[in-house]
Amino acid sequence: MKETQPKLWTWNFFNVCIANFLMACSFNLLMPSIPLYITEQLGIAQSQTGIVLSSYALAMILIRPFSGFLVDMYSRKTLLLMAFTCYVLIFLGYFWVTTVLLFVLVRFMHGLAWGLSTVSSSTLAIDVTPSQRRAEGIGYYGTFMNVAMALGPFIAIHIYRNYGFPSLLQCAILMGILGVIAVAMIKAPKRPPVAPQEPQKISFDRFFLVKGWPIFLNQLLPTFAWGTIGPFVAQYGLHNQIENPGIFFLFWATGIMMSRIFAGKMVDKGWIHVVNMSAMAVVAVSFLAFATVHTLVAFCLSAYFIGIGYGMMFPALQTLYINIGENKQRGTANSTYLIGFDLGLALGMLIGAYVTAHVSFSALYLVSSVLNVLSIVVYYFISRKVYERKKMR
Repeated sequence: MKETQPKLWTWNFFNVCIANFLMACSFNLLMPSIPLYITEQLGIAQSQTGIVLSSYALAMILIRPFSGFLVDMYSRKTLLLMAFTCYVLIFLGYFWVTTVLLFVLVRFMHGLAWGLSTVSSSTLAIDVTPSQRRAEGIGYYGTFMNVAMALGPFIAIHIYRNYGFPSLLQCAILMGILGVIAVAMIKAPKRPPVAPQEPQKISFDRFFLVKGWPIFLNQLLPTFAWGTIGPFVAQYGLHNQIENPGIFFLFWATGIMMSRIFAGKMVDKGWIHVVNMSAMAVVAVSFLAFATVHTLVAFCLSAYFIGIGYGMMFPALQTLYINIGENKQRGTANSTYLIGFDLGLALGMLIGAYVTAHVSFSALYLVSSVLNVLSIVVYYFISRKVYERKKMR
């Protein structure tokens, strides 16, 4: 008889996904608008925008390890509510910033709140997902964040150009408030309390999944390329006479959503290595086309297949960490994956700003293509073997 699959789309799982979407969308409203605002309204040099953009990524790198430790020790829903509320309140700070230093400080604080929120949210999502459909659930959960990362910048440009930066902040705050309400409605599964007679040993492995470090280094290669998308695609499109470069994000989001139809199920069936290496290959070819063919059709198709590739890759990479960690290390596994994501993102922004200023946008995306090819080689010879040797489920 065919085994009945447990229900995935419960009310709890739906609320976690909606909260994740609202949080990510509100955050990504600022990604394309901050460079425009500080250059057009504050008169800051374009070369300094990378410092402002990457300051939140630095904060996330610092908070991720402690976030993983906290969510493994305490109530994930409570931590998420606290962090998400702080995250919404920090938006108010943008109304008063007038210098690069103040912008960096507010973005840094936002990164701290965002870092704790995302680790708590992703770990809570795993808690409310049936173990038999974990990769599929992670894939759908990630879709909400990735679509927000795609739609947020597209919507942000329209609001900023037509209504101004203060209106953009008001929209972000409203989204955040709705997200907090969604979190409050989640009924988190009860976890057994930590026995007081069993003192918790504090070690580096409680903050970073040490046995996953080869996978972590491998992850930096494709995530560097991901970090070049948000800050530079619009400028690249305008440079190549694309009338509305925001269309990139719509095709990108469509590709991410389409990948969820098959990628998560393939991972659950044991094809995790095929999914990861195929995704890296798709992204490499797409970035190559993006860098060398400067037409509207190539611009849109490259965006679509970059979305397909990353939509396949990120949930599969996250599953690697989860499957090599112990059950009590779910938060640590998640934070390790997210640290790799944040570090790659920050490097992509900082180095990308240098490359675009001193070489060209095309050169940056050629580098992104080469890094994804290199990631396939590293994955096949190192990450794949590490996973097979250390996986626990």
